[in-house]
Amino acid sequence: MDTIPDHDNGRTSKDGVRRRSQPIASGIPALDEILQGLRLGDNVVWQVDGRDSYRKAALPFVRQALQDRRTIVYVSFVPHARILEPLSGYLTTEVDPRHGFDAFSAQVNKVIDEQGKGVFYVFDNLSALVADWATDELLANFFRLTCPYLREQETVAYFALTRGQHSHRAVARIRDTTQVLIDFYHVGDRLYIHPLKVWDRYSSQMFLPHLFSNGFLTPVSVSGDASAISRTASKSPLTVKADSIAPWDSVYRKLAQYDEAELRFLENTPEIQALRQELSRMIIGGHPEFQRLADKYLSLGDLLNIRNRLIGSGRIGGKAAGMLLARRILLQEPGGIDFSQVLEEHDSFFIGSDVFFTFLVNNDLFRLRLRLTRNSQISLEEFEKVEERFLAGGFPEEIMEQFQDLLDYFGQAPIIVRSSSLLEDGFGNSFAGKYRSEFCANQGGPEERMAAFLRAVKLVYASAVNPDALSYRRQRGLGESDEQMAILVQRVSGMRYRHYFFPPLAGVAFSHNLYRWTDRIDPSHGIIRLVFGLGTRAVNRVDGDYPRMIALSHPQLRPEVGSKLAAYSQRHMDLLDLVENDLAVRPVSRVLAEADFPNLSLFFSFMEEGYLREPRGGRLAGLKNAILTFNQLVARTDLVKIMRVLLGKLEAAYGYPIDTEFTAFVDAAGKVTVNLVQCRPMKLPGVTEIAGLPDDIPRDRVLFRAGRTISGGVVHNIRHIIYLDPQSYDKKASPAVKQEMGRVVGELNRHPEIVRLTLMMMGPGRWGSSNIALGVNTSYADINHTSVLVEIAREEAGHVPDVSYGTHFFLDLVESRIIYLPLYPDDPRADFNREFFMESTNILSRLLSGAGRFEEFIKVIDVPAVAKGKWAHVVADPQREKALCFLGEPCIA
Repeated sequence: MDTIPDHDNGRTSKDGVRRRSQPIASGIPALDEILQGLRLGDNVVWQVDGRDSYRKAALPFVRQALQDRRTIVYVSFVPHARILEPLSGYLTTEVDPRHGFDAFSAQVNKVIDEQGKGVFYVFDNLSALVADWATDELLANFFRLTCPYLREQETVAYFALTRGQHSHRAVARIRDTTQVLIDFYHVGDRLYIHPLKVWDRYSSQMFLPHLFSNGFLTPVSVSGDASAISRTASKSPLTVKADSIAPWDSVYRKLAQYDEAELRFLENTPEIQALRQELSRMIIGGHPEFQRLADKYLSLGDLLNIRNRLIGSGRIGGKAAGMLLARRILLQEPGGIDFSQVLEEHDSFFIGSDVFFTFLVNNDLFRLRLRLTRNSQISLEEFEKVEERFLAGGFPEEIMEQFQDLLDYFGQAPIIVRSSSLLEDGFGNSFAGKYRSEFCANQGGPEERMAAFLRAVKLVYASAVNPDALSYRRQRGLGESDEQMAILVQRVSGMRYRHYFFPPLAGVAFSHNLYRWTDRIDPSHGIIRLVFGLGTRAVNRVDGDYPRMIALSHPQLRPEVGSKLAAYSQRHMDLLDLVENDLAVRPVSRVLAEADFPNLSLFFSFMEEGYLREPRGGRLAGLKNAILTFNQLVARTDLVKIMRVLLGKLEAAYGYPIDTEFTAFVDAAGKVTVNLVQCRPMKLPGVTEIAGLPDDIPRDRVLFRAGRTISGGVVHNIRHIIYLDPQSYDKKASPAVKQEMGRVVGELNRHPEIVRLTLMMMGPGRWGSSNIALGVNTSYADINHTSVLVEIAREEAGHVPDVSYGTHFFLDLVESRIIYLPLYPDDPRADFNREFFMESTNILSRLLSGAGRFEEFIKVIDVPAVAKGKWAHVVADPQREKALCFLGEPCIA
């Protein structure tokens, strides 16, 4: 049997058997429930915002100890600011810190010796020692000497530190030594308790902030409330000294000579303006458009707030900059809506781009990245090995300490670690879905949460060299550009419901609507792609599930009608399972089975006798026959109005159409709050082109007509067509063959003969689907050389193209100038010349040796060779919602 290690709780008997000590009451029953009681050997450090706060913790502890007939000693060394007033039953010993660290430590050690085992202690606030010793280091040294000795004596001892008054290093050393560390602070007139460390104990809500009122502790688990509380309570959560970031020393030293009030007064002076612009370029970067917006909307205070939440040094990257700028635009631009009453508070952290390079150099990964960037052909199997090397890497001690600060700040609140590279979300380069974002459900003890966080950071770093990202960079001429990976760490917006965590509403919203299913829709008002639960379901192509598309000019109109409403609705939701500690997909009906989630009547309608009905009296009795329509949300709340104004303001400020990601809440009174988590400009080449469709093409030269198009433009001289026949794919291809088709298409996409000429791809259902029953499982790197991508939907095969407007997949197509066409051959208004595709010669085996077994399913057509010198041409007109592909003479530019 094992004996107890030095840093454990409990006792070891003479026979060496581990004995767990009985819980010790703190005098605050609600705190005992959260901490699972104190234990003999615990040192408890309270980080407080004042003497009164410490008293509220210490007095109940003393009274409880006296009631339990414990010996308790008050160690006083601040005579003018005593924590405990005279109270019969406890001992007071005076210790004088003015004689220095050595004498003071010896006196305290002597007291502990004399009192013996099992005695309880309350010490004055340790922060007072700095006045006499003039250094945080000696304070930390005293604690590291005293704490283990008290533990050996099986005591329980209370200490305090004043929040925000000590160096990161000193607090970190105290944290490492103590058994219990608790943040205890006011926000306004409310008092909060937030356990940061509780050794060898764990519960699902232990590390959340809790409202302390009338003896009760209520966990704060709604993201908006938690971020507002934590941000107000922690102005500088990383407590970094100005001289700790060497490249920025000169700017910080100049700014450090002014206090906050002086900076506000002097902000418009030439010297401070110059310093502000220099600091802005250090944090935001030098892109002219970003700098224009930063100079207009980010104050010096805003920049210093960013710096206070920046781990390491360097820039914060495009995604972080876009989010921050969008929020400031909405808060500063007048008119329409007061967004200070609408926007949820954000309390994000940033991992500077310099940390990325330090990680690469320290872990011998820099040359690997350089080689992969220069030679961007890397398979998924090779990339998995690269990921393993990144996961084996480590971080310097000072960065690890700041990571610990970050995790202490968030406690057990779920977080998301998001890529924010220098090129990402920029003007013309969104990198949508190319780099990684990793959810951390953030449950478990401190060590488990740190391990999960480190894994997430390393996976984001590794994604800088993933095959899709490298292909994207190469195709857009960014292969040699300076690409550094910063990281944005955000609190997951949402609320706890049972053992799940998710927002009720999330989605993407565009200021320009390119998906007009009726002429009544005004594209300039924008569109929302809305889901219930995490927004990952809105930005990814999800098989068999559909978001609600809301045209902001006509929010009541839907692209689906009648019985199709049920078929084209959302059935599953993305969420964080706090028991499994992971991202999960669950049926909506199962998660909400008890029908007690707030405001369900705003989200659901139900089918009754074949007709769609709204909940009677605004109440939903259950989820039988219920469908996620969001009809009452649209009709009865201000969400549509808010999003229309939000998108309009951002587009006006950016000077471009914009793409946003958001979450939203509706309270019991129907008030809508929005958390804007991402904003990026969109340049949409070709999407709004008006292309005249020729009306004199003979029928035998028409390859297909489509009655539905999203992106527009003209593509001439298509030499090759990669065609996957939907019927053969559905009826003849085995699952194993379907699984390999994506790889074969990717090899064709990269073949030199294909790349140098114009290409069109046509295939069943959804390109890029992870479900091979619904479409071809390709990635962006497998289709990036095509000029036209056609999704063929045959009713008999059950293939339905996803209206993927708003997804990362769609943004890839738009940015790459790929015309995206859904084609419904069974629609009487459509033409489809299947004979041409079936009877044309297949050159697959000539291009790829060993691909003969795929010839029945994948056909590569050399158009001029089979069409007597004629080439294929595509004309797509998004205004008229029509597209035509036909054979004609080659066009000469």
